[in-house]
Amino acid sequence: MKQASLWLTQIKKKAWHQVLLALLLICLTVRLLPYLAPIRPADIAQTQLSLEFIDRNGLPLGTLLSHDESHTVTVPLSQVSPQFIHAILAAEDGRFYEHGALDDKAIARAFTEAIHKRRIVSGASTITMQLARMLDPVPRSLYSKVHEIWLSWRLASGMSKDEILSAYINRLPMGGNIYGVEAAARAYFSIPASDLNLAQASLLAAIPNNPTYFNPDDHWQRLKHRQKYVLGRMVLDGYTTGSQAERAFTEEILFPSRHQGIIAAPHFLFWLAGDTGIAQTEEKSSPIRTTIDRPLQQFVEAQVQQVISTLATNNVHDAAALVIDNHTGEVLAYVGSPNYFDETNLGRNDGVQALRQPGSTLKPFLYELALEKGVVRPNTILADVPTHYAIPGAKLYSPTDYSQSFLGPVRVRVALANSLNVPAVRVLEKVGVQSFLDRLHDLGFEHLTHPAEYYGLGLTLGSGEVSLWELAQAYLSIARQGEAIPLKMITADVDVRRASTSAVQNQTTWQLITDVLSDRHARAAAFGVDSVLSLPFPTAVKTGTSSNFRDTWTVGFTSDYTVAVWVGNFDGEPMRQVSGVTGAAPLWNRIMLHLHEHQEPASFLPPARMVQLPICATSGLPPTPDCTSVVQEYFYPEDKSDYGSQESQSSVSSSKLKILSPHLGDTFLLHPGEEATQRLEFKLVETNEMPVEWWLNGQKLATQSGHSLFWSLRPGRWTLEARSGEMGDQVSFQVQLASPKPTHRGFLPLN
Repeated sequence: MKQASLWLTQIKKKAWHQVLLALLLICLTVRLLPYLAPIRPADIAQTQLSLEFIDRNGLPLGTLLSHDESHTVTVPLSQVSPQFIHAILAAEDGRFYEHGALDDKAIARAFTEAIHKRRIVSGASTITMQLARMLDPVPRSLYSKVHEIWLSWRLASGMSKDEILSAYINRLPMGGNIYGVEAAARAYFSIPASDLNLAQASLLAAIPNNPTYFNPDDHWQRLKHRQKYVLGRMVLDGYTTGSQAERAFTEEILFPSRHQGIIAAPHFLFWLAGDTGIAQTEEKSSPIRTTIDRPLQQFVEAQVQQVISTLATNNVHDAAALVIDNHTGEVLAYVGSPNYFDETNLGRNDGVQALRQPGSTLKPFLYELALEKGVVRPNTILADVPTHYAIPGAKLYSPTDYSQSFLGPVRVRVALANSLNVPAVRVLEKVGVQSFLDRLHDLGFEHLTHPAEYYGLGLTLGSGEVSLWELAQAYLSIARQGEAIPLKMITADVDVRRASTSAVQNQTTWQLITDVLSDRHARAAAFGVDSVLSLPFPTAVKTGTSSNFRDTWTVGFTSDYTVAVWVGNFDGEPMRQVSGVTGAAPLWNRIMLHLHEHQEPASFLPPARMVQLPICATSGLPPTPDCTSVVQEYFYPEDKSDYGSQESQSSVSSSKLKILSPHLGDTFLLHPGEEATQRLEFKLVETNEMPVEWWLNGQKLATQSGHSLFWSLRPGRWTLEARSGEMGDQVSFQVQLASPKPTHRGFLPLN
């Protein structure tokens, strides 16, 4: 019996040892399991962040909240003031660097105090446990506590103490929708977390204990009481002295005006943060220092609103503007609409990025290409006369000018400066639409995605759609003498990444285009000498107006800045009698004057290696005694010999007849039913009022003094002769009967 009892006792002891061993194994397994599923920093990286933007000089532009409408900013632990790190450790977990995921001593103390007081007196949550609760917030229960411990172990198994602390302070609730010490420092004190002093740090460290109860905007005295507790804990933990803590507590803390929302450049900030994604890359930490100059930005915003208000009676409601630094390609001002926050009037539409018909603003690029290819020379005479194009499968195309009048023979300089449409279409016909489209692609017009046949000859008059951004970038290439660079938006991008420039680099030709666009006398026929385009310092400028007055543009530059302006209506409603020079140009004028208020820009460089020689304005040839208008024009070095031979010929026979219009091989279209009204002008270069006989297909039309005769169009092939004594000239042309299709409305108001 005694033996049986001893045997049972041994069995019980053995069973108890086995149970104990099993329990130990279970505990050990549970404790080791987190190491099989560790949580690493990348697993809990914060992606829903707000973005804070500052201008080039550090002035705030605004903050864009995260998708969940929280103001959250993250910074590395190294960019947080040691004062705050000490304060938050003292307030929340004084032994953080001494214990593991759980603090056994704190747990024992809290348990003892709860038994003694018969209520929970203090908690035992560590910073690691609080971080676990932030990562997976669930209602408080026994299960949630177990889950919190489990997550804490996983965090401790996959992250170092510094990594845990960094994740913690970047998630701290700091009152309202503010999360993280960096967001709090900037929201409450307008400084980065790295600059927090002891008073500010201890105040912020007091908030997370109960963000609503200690909200500084609503409960200042409560927060001060909590701050006193935090400072006391810092003294006990040896982070500061009693006297320092006392001074920090009594220090007057100023709360600057809270820069909530957006202060300036809203379209720019949303575009930068959204469509481009440039602000979301890992290397771009908040705040993001942009290239924007806030004082200039706010000036341009104010001018946009003022100019639009003056044009309200002309049914003008919207405008956009862009200012670029020519030396760096940096965007200094970006205004997308008169008021981003005016939803009723489509204020959120971005006129800088919107695609609109550019009117005549593409013409400089056509003439540059034509000069580069030798299709025209600076002294080429172009005919600005009524012209019709029968486009296969399309309506009859009859380009006209803003004034609906024609200047006759004009130099390339005059044709471009006055934005004449017929000469531009003639030049495009010679250059080729595909060639011009390729050049526009090289210049950065990425939205001209249709084939050349889609745009046709109207491409140079604005038949495609481009953005103000693309226009500004292309005109920057002119300002930089053919060197194309991308526009910069963030100052951290110190390297000026260069676009492919081989196709657009031709310094001399671009300098010649600049010379034309800056020639106020060359554009006098359309704009006058002293128009709003003429400034008291050298500027090159081009205007544009799309069909039916839906868009007006003015884009121009000095040696320092490029300014691009659009004025119109987002809903596409036509303006009332507003052109580029009356709609967009006044705004362009104001911005340019402001930019150069204190320092005038340098003069433009003359075209390299080119020389100026006198020519007759109506013939483009060396002047003769009969020429009534002599002007100076640039010549390429290789053309000087031709000029010399022409000069010699002119001196021998200064009165030689030359038919200026029509040109040899021209084709004209006769509209059915308009035979009595359609007339063609026969025109000579200079006649010195001598009698001239006009012959057509061998039949004499008239004998008269002067250099012009009008003839009613008739279908057929015709040979026109002009005779005066022993002199004469002849050209052949044809007139075709147009199909009865309605006339293409063209691009009428283009200047």
